[in-house]
Amino acid sequence: MSAQQMLKVYVTRRIPQEGMKLLQKAGICNLSVWDSDEPVPRAELLKGVAGAHGLLCLLSDKIDAEVLDAAGPNLKVISTLSVGFDHLAIDEIKKRGGWSTWKPLWLCSYGLSGSTVGVIGLGRIGLAIARRLKPFGVKRLLYTGRQPKPQAQEVDGEYVPLDTLVRESDFVVVSCSLTPDTQGLCDKTFFSKMKKTSVFINTSRGAVVNQEDLFGALSSGQIAAAGLDVTTPEPLPTDHPLLSLKNCVVLPHIGSATYSTRGVMSELTANNLLAGLTGSEMPSELKL
Repeated sequence: MSAQQMLKVYVTRRIPQEGMKLLQKAGICNLSVWDSDEPVPRAELLKGVAGAHGLLCLLSDKIDAEVLDAAGPNLKVISTLSVGFDHLAIDEIKKRGGWSTWKPLWLCSYGLSGSTVGVIGLGRIGLAIARRLKPFGVKRLLYTGRQPKPQAQEVDGEYVPLDTLVRESDFVVVSCSLTPDTQGLCDKTFFSKMKKTSVFINTSRGAVVNQEDLFGALSSGQIAAAGLDVTTPEPLPTDHPLLSLKNCVVLPHIGSATYSTRGVMSELTANNLLAGLTGSEMPSELKL
């Protein structure tokens, strides 16, 4: 198609590259883009849409009679990108004093569908995590530990060496016990083997992770993000470097924080106490 025959398309915001590549590859579009995450100013919108055959906008853009008149008779189609509503992070809301507009890539991260998840420690908790992940469309579930686990068949788990798990996983989930062998397991060397797009999750014990090395991996972009339910110490001091990162979510060890789970924990503790008082075998004894 000659340059004269190309169809003008005005895009009112910076959108994910997948959509832009489709428009470019089609070979029929003369693209004009407001290349910003912020809304296009009204004057720029009216100027940019003039003579357009197509308009790709966001739901939050005000497309009214004035815009249609500015576009003129060539306008054939308006396509809208939206996920539902305008939103903004709480800290940004406070900073700006109000709500702002939705942005196509705001708060985006990596999804589980089609991904490879690596579980370090496929014990009772690790297996429970794997069961919950399967319905999200995980493509491969890798695990490592002292030996293969027969119960891994239930979740189609693949037993692999630690290095393989770390290198190939999009999400690395640590659910192993804290032992002399696992203390400091996740260190600078460990993180250097992970994909730059991978996410690290620790629900085991804080001491399994070298937190200085984790901070270095996150702040340098060596890995994409981390989610921690456990730390050393607990809670972290409010000025700890990990708490300053936008790509690290730290929870105060709340993996068991449901009414039903805490109720079961209370019953277990009471039954242990009663058994000990009566000289019976404790049902959940910790044997050292």
